[in-house]
Amino acid sequence: MFNMVVFGPPGCGKGTQSKKIIEEFGYRHMSSGDLIRKEIRKGTAMGQFLEKFISRGLLVPDGIIMKEIFRYWLRNLDTKGMVFDGFPRNLYQAQMMDRVFNKKGYDIELVISIEVPEDELIRRVIERGKDSGRADDNAEVMHNRLLVYQSQTRPVIEYYKKNKRLFAVDGQNPIEEVYAEIRQLIVDKNH
Repeated sequence: MFNMVVFGPPGCGKGTQSKKIIEEFGYRHMSSGDLIRKEIRKGTAMGQFLEKFISRGLLVPDGIIMKEIFRYWLRNLDTKGMVFDGFPRNLYQAQMMDRVFNKKGYDIELVISIEVPEDELIRRVIERGKDSGRADDNAEVMHNRLLVYQSQTRPVIEYYKKNKRLFAVDGQNPIEEVYAEIRQLIVDKNH
């Protein structure tokens, strides 16, 4: 199974690019955000607990999100590939992900970092918020999400750089150009 991570700050286009990858390559999509929002929509006790974090732009505690991510991954080991969208979110999660995967004989083979300047991210998220109905798609929460990203998620980039798995793409380019670059990286890694 080919495992990859699509990584970047909120509003960079992770979901858009991940959808294109799964459509073309037949991989499974694992979005931590989708997983959390689905639980919130169900109105379960867990969903209500998760809502307290999401509505303020905070990360869900490691133990909770990792258990759900790994459970999904283990149920789908028969797939051609897995695209992790929005996970790992901090250094501990990245290290644990490698540990669990290595124990099972797998690896994260490619990490794509979609780079977009902060002012553009804020503009995109506010625009998306007009239609999405997401509690976290507003300027106030977005500023907090970016602070959390810089403090907790940015170190993951250094971790993957050290392991020579990180490839940065310019997320300001048109969607199709960004995808063409990502697609080529996937093809190169699979040959």
